[in-house]
Amino acid sequence: MSDRTPLRRLAVLGGLLLLVSGCSGRIAGPVAPGFVYLRDVAPTIRQDMRYATEYNFIGRPVPGYRAAECVLTRAAATALGKVQADLRPLGYSLKVYDCYRPVRGVRSFVAWAADPSQQAMKRVFYPRVDKTRVIELGYIASRSGHSRGSTVDLALVRLKAPRQPIYRAAAVRGTCIARRRAGRPPDNTLDFGTGYDCFDELSHTANPGVGRVALRNRALLVRVMARHGFENYDKEWWHFSLRGEPFPKRAFDFPIVPRP
Repeated sequence: MSDRTPLRRLAVLGGLLLLVSGCSGRIAGPVAPGFVYLRDVAPTIRQDMRYATEYNFIGRPVPGYRAAECVLTRAAATALGKVQADLRPLGYSLKVYDCYRPVRGVRSFVAWAADPSQQAMKRVFYPRVDKTRVIELGYIASRSGHSRGSTVDLALVRLKAPRQPIYRAAAVRGTCIARRRAGRPPDNTLDFGTGYDCFDELSHTANPGVGRVALRNRALLVRVMARHGFENYDKEWWHFSLRGEPFPKRAFDFPIVPRP
C-alpha cells in the first residue's frame, strides 16, 4: 500500500460528501459560473431583498428565493461597487431590493397575475391597476431581464439612515402611491415619489406628478447608474440593466441559497 492511499481515500470521501450535499438540495453558492454574491464584491451596499419575504406584491416568499441575498453576474456586481464608491462621498448608499431572479420566480408572477383571487396586497402595491393588466402595462415581464443576472432593482439611502423595518404582509398599512408622510408604507430610502414595486403611472421615472424632490432623487439615481453602464427602465424608477451584460440571451433558474 503506497503513502498516497490515505490521500486518495480522503479525496473520494470529499467527492462523496459533495455528491450527497448536492442530492439533498444544499448548495454552497451560486451554481452558474460568472455569478457572485453582491456581499463578496460590494459589502457596503445595503440589501432589502423583498421577494425572500412576504412583504411584496404577492404577499408571500417567491419560489427560488431560499435566502435574502443579492446574487448577480460578476460584471454587474463590480459595476454596482463603482456606483457605490461614487455615492459614498455624497453621503449616500445603494440599497438593492431584487437582483438575479430565477425563472421559476418569474413564472410565479405570471401565474399570480392570471389569478383574480389573489388580491391580498392590492391596496399596498397596485391600488389603481387591474392586476390582469400588469403584464400588458409593462410592470411584470413574462421573460424577465432579472433572470439574466445583470438587472437590479434599487434605491438610495443616506449613510446614516435607520435600519429598514421588517414587515408582515398582513400588518402593512397604507398605499405605495401616497405621499411619503401621508399613508405610504415607510421605507428608509430617499423619497422617490412612490414605494418600490408600485404598479402605477407615478412610478414612471419621468412622471412629474411625484414632485420636484422625488424627481431630483430619481435623476440622481439614473445619472450615477448610467455613469457605470446601467440603463433605466422608464416605467420603473428602481429598475436598471447593465449594458453589454455577459448573458444577453440566457435565462437562469438556479435557486438563491444562503451565502456560505
